[in-house]
Amino acid sequence: MKFTVKEVLQFVEENDVKFIRLVFFDIFGVKKNISIMSQELESVFENGVSIVPSNIDGFGGTANTDLLLFPDPATLKVLPWRPQQGRVARLFCDVKNPDGTPFEGDVRSVLKQAVSKAEQMGYTTRAGLACEFYLFKLDDDGVPTKIPHDNAGYLDVAPLDKGENVRRQICLTLEEMEIDPLSSHHENGPGQNEIDFKYSDLLSAADDFVTFKDVVKTSAASNGLFASFMPKPLPNKSGSGMHINLMLKKYGFNIFQDNGNGLSETAQSFIAGILKYAAEMTVFFNPISNSYARFGAYKAPSTVDWSYQGFNSLVRLPEVATDKARIDFRSPDPSCNPYLAFALLLYAGLDGIEKGLQLCPPSNRSEEPPKLPQSLTEAVEKARNSEFIKSCLPPMIYQSYLDIKTEGINRALSSAEQRQQIEDRYFEII
Repeated sequence: MKFTVKEVLQFVEENDVKFIRLVFFDIFGVKKNISIMSQELESVFENGVSIVPSNIDGFGGTANTDLLLFPDPATLKVLPWRPQQGRVARLFCDVKNPDGTPFEGDVRSVLKQAVSKAEQMGYTTRAGLACEFYLFKLDDDGVPTKIPHDNAGYLDVAPLDKGENVRRQICLTLEEMEIDPLSSHHENGPGQNEIDFKYSDLLSAADDFVTFKDVVKTSAASNGLFASFMPKPLPNKSGSGMHINLMLKKYGFNIFQDNGNGLSETAQSFIAGILKYAAEMTVFFNPISNSYARFGAYKAPSTVDWSYQGFNSLVRLPEVATDKARIDFRSPDPSCNPYLAFALLLYAGLDGIEKGLQLCPPSNRSEEPPKLPQSLTEAVEKARNSEFIKSCLPPMIYQSYLDIKTEGINRALSSAEQRQQIEDRYFEII
């Protein structure tokens, strides 16, 4: 259910909600929040609440002035794991300048603009996510280890699979928050799990992904475990991906559906656009050094290609003969900022349609396709030289994102100790 301002205020009053978390994101998708008392909410809807941008990654390049958070009433969710007396709810926020104009670094706004462009071209978009994560044990002091919760494998069952009760708790909590999980199972790696989601509009899908990560970490902690979304937490074991299943319709018709005449020209051009810009976009789908340890192993793609059923391909087209036809974009991992990832993926496909790009033949592995960037350094360089990325993202996000990534690369290269510190930090915060 999507609320209006009036409905939010009424719900808060009638359901003993005392604390409101106002949530927004830095340019890397890291969640930030400020908590207000419920009696302040009406004023905040009208006037916003101020934050200091200089203390937030990627926001510091703005003028020396506060920014304002304005809650989006459609995003109201009560946090089920918080006390039921004096309940806690959260609202995602739009970030604005003091004059009321949208803030250039607001990543939700970037995705809204991409969706708006698709709508102007006559397309409606929906996305479903398949996200993997690991469950690890804690030591006696409650510090996360890299000892997996179990030694089960793909689709194993209890008692070998020790994660089924945690997954059950996650799915029930998501349902309580009106987020629809589709399926859940043990994945290939020891302690590795996957939960798939029903389709929703792109902004809701990105919002739900962020909420999903909170629910997973909270559920794991309540079971004495630690959940990590790091792309490759264990060497020589399966990495964790975040596959984006994207469906595109025009006049109610699914453009990826093959009615016996092959893929439509529109579908081919959309896929061709994604393939054309895939390497340039990679740093936004795979934003940390550890992301590149996942590529090329355990069906994680490493090349720029497409196929109908090949699980190693970057773009896969399952179920093309039905109205469930979609593209499965397989390179992203859970460390990405979903708002920028979804926006760039959509922009790339739409650019392919606008330019009428021709799609190459599906991969047959007889010829080696072009490779995705094989390191964060290479990915940053590809993005720096991309006129396409520059045209899609606000200059502040584009420049700050790549500058901060370059700074991190230089720190990691300075010493093995610094590199390990960065790796350990990502293991715990992602």
